[in-house]
Amino acid sequence: MAKTAADCTTMAEIRENIDRVDNGLMALFAERWTFIRRAAEIKAGLGIPADVPERVKQVRDNAHRNAEAHGLEGGFYEEIWAQLIQHAIAYEKAELGEP
Repeated sequence: MAKTAADCTTMAEIRENIDRVDNGLMALFAERWTFIRRAAEIKAGLGIPADVPERVKQVRDNAHRNAEAHGLEGGFYEEIWAQLIQHAIAYEKAELGEP
């Protein structure tokens, strides 16, 4: 049953809700990946390379700023996003036939 952290009174409730949130995050990551796949398709048609440094910087900066706006440590979440970005670039490079 979905509860806020403040409503939880046992570790079982805490764990259940962390698992619920983690599942929701995975659903959002899966949705995000649909856009990565589509980006590779569009880039192929337009001749855009997989790695666009200006966009990489923009996404990392967005992650940092969004994390801080939610009271989280910006640098930590920016690094998580850096890994997501590198994984997406590797996928796009493979799809685009780039070295």
